[in-house]
Amino acid sequence: MKILANDGISDAVNLLLQKAGFEVITTRVAQEQLSNFINTNDISVLIIRNATKVKHEIISGCPSLKIIATSGLQRDNIDYEAASQAGVQVLFSPIAKSEAVSELVFAHLFTAVRFLHDANRTMPLEGDFNFEMLQKSYANGIELRGKTLGIIGFGVEGQAVAKIALGLGMRVIASDNNIEEASITISFFDKQTVDFSIKTQSFDTLISDADFITLHPSENQKYLLDEEQFLQMKDGVGIVNVSNGDLINEVALIDALEGGKVLFAGLDVFENEPSPSVQILMHPKISLTPHIGASTNEYYDRAGMELAEQIIEVSKAN
Repeated sequence: MKILANDGISDAVNLLLQKAGFEVITTRVAQEQLSNFINTNDISVLIIRNATKVKHEIISGCPSLKIIATSGLQRDNIDYEAASQAGVQVLFSPIAKSEAVSELVFAHLFTAVRFLHDANRTMPLEGDFNFEMLQKSYANGIELRGKTLGIIGFGVEGQAVAKIALGLGMRVIASDNNIEEASITISFFDKQTVDFSIKTQSFDTLISDADFITLHPSENQKYLLDEEQFLQMKDGVGIVNVSNGDLINEVALIDALEGGKVLFAGLDVFENEPSPSVQILMHPKISLTPHIGASTNEYYDRAGMELAEQIIEVSKAN
């Protein structure tokens, strides 16, 4: 079987696939030439990230294509309905991204509780003449240790967030309709481990008890956090969303920030991607990143290996 890794793969992934008997082609094929290349070279497996689009025309016009494997963070570059109708299997790498995403959660948390997002905007403009005033402005930082982190959604990603939180000395509470209890193992550099058992709680309990809330639901839900939910939260709560932009009503979030109910928000995803609202982009209490949740070199290496193992298993089954 032939594999086209159109957006690139690591040498380790390439070697693993070759050892399994696949012929791996890493030529970068232009989008408009993709169908012709797949047909001419009898490609069975297409590995992509975000750059390559696999729409209906390619899927329906390439009968040799049996598997599409994506490590991309986007989900709109593949026509899933067309793939299903054509019997083309689509493979993902959900486990690989959890570590990268969980670290970004804490990048936003550390940034916000110490005002780094605002200080990095203001210091270049005022640091040379207004240093002492800025020092006073950013003097009321918050430590994460001892605070309660509420994790909505306690699958692989949510549990990865919990590991970091526990390591920092935070109290962790979680809510998940499909999970009653989870065992968390924290591994250290010297191979020592510490085990924790966390029982999930109700959604209402979580949002009323947590000092900080981060969203990782297994299923996308429109407005998981809306005006009603913000009213139930503690005053001064912090919100982080690196999951899906539709989970938070951004108008209600702005109101909660302006009213002081929410102290800050860390957002990697937005309702109106790729054109977030100006009110969100310019708000001084929001830490922003442009949907880079799993965008690390290590993630793409892990994702490539995870996909390669799935491809090998699927090919054996067929």
